[in-house]
Formats: sequence, C-alpha cells, structure tokens
Amino acid sequence: MNPSLLDSLRQGGYILYVRHGEATAGEDQPNLELGDCSTQRNLSGEGRRQAEAFGEAIRRLHIPVQSPVLAGPLCRTRETAELAFGEENVQIDPFWIRIYRLSGDVTPSEREAALAALTSILEKTPPLGTNQVIVAHSFPKGVGLDEIPNLGTVVVKPKGQGRGYEVAGRISLAELLSAR
Repeated sequence: MNPSLLDSLRQGGYILYVRHGEATAGEDQPNLELGDCSTQRNLSGEGRRQAEAFGEAIRRLHIPVQSPVLAGPLCRTRETAELAFGEENVQIDPFWIRIYRLSGDVTPSEREAALAALTSILEKTPPLGTNQVIVAHSFPKGVGLDEIPNLGTVVVKPKGQGRGYEVAGRISLAELLSAR
C-alpha cells in the first residue's frame, strides 16, 4: 500500500468504497428478498474472517471512519460491515441495491441513472478528519468504479457537489493487512 495514500487516509476526506467479503454460501434467487438471507448468496467462513480482519486493519492503521458506515441491504454487505465495524455503527442504505443490479439486466437509462446517483454520492466530502466507508458490491468491468475483489477498497477523493470525484487508489485486502 502506498505510504502517502495511507497518510492521506489518516487525515480524512475520502470515501472508502469496499466490496463485501467472499460470498459462496447459497445463491441469489430470482425471487431474492432483502429480509430473507436464505434467498441470497451469503458470506462464507472465509468472508467473515476477511471482514473482521478488514475492520481490525482499519483500526490498527488509525484510519478515522465516520459513523455510521453505510452498507447495502443484501445480507452479505450488511454482515461484512457489521463484522468490520460493529452492528451499532452500520446504517443500511437501500440505494446500493442499484449498484448490485448493474451486473444484471438493466436498461441503458437505468444504468445511466444509477451511475449519475453514484456520482452525486461520491462527490460529497466527508467531515474533516474522517472518511466515509461504504460496503456494497463490485461493478461490471469498465462500469462505475470497475471490478473490485472481495474486500477490495476503492479510495475516492470527492471534489465537491457537482464537481465529480477522482479515484485516488485501489487497495486489496492483502495490501491493507500488510500495511504498517
């Protein structure tokens, strides 16, 4: 992990967009219900360990995190956020289901609307001295923040409302765990 990026994260002002942990238990059913984990792909034992290790690394590296952490409504994103940051520090945001749906069958206008809404979220600068964490889903190749590995983090630097954002870096779970 780039030491200057780590220093920047310790000062705050970034959005950490994190993909959920490894999910190999079950599968997303066509009749997927948000409140029913049995209709979804869920975290594996490894995915749970990854989520706990992610949260421990963020704390060990003294990266300040705004509370609440935002998580998508699917069980795997919610559980990843709760294991990493504690259930009491997580807020479920239904918007992130729209990012999950980008990997499926969406119309061009649905895709454009979801990406425009994503941009307006990623333009908002978190309060001074803190970083916003969002635990959600990967994107299709070449779309939005692109493909993200399990518990990979895309570090986003907001430029302010209406001015867009830039991707300041990408951090794999292995890089985060080995950072000092």
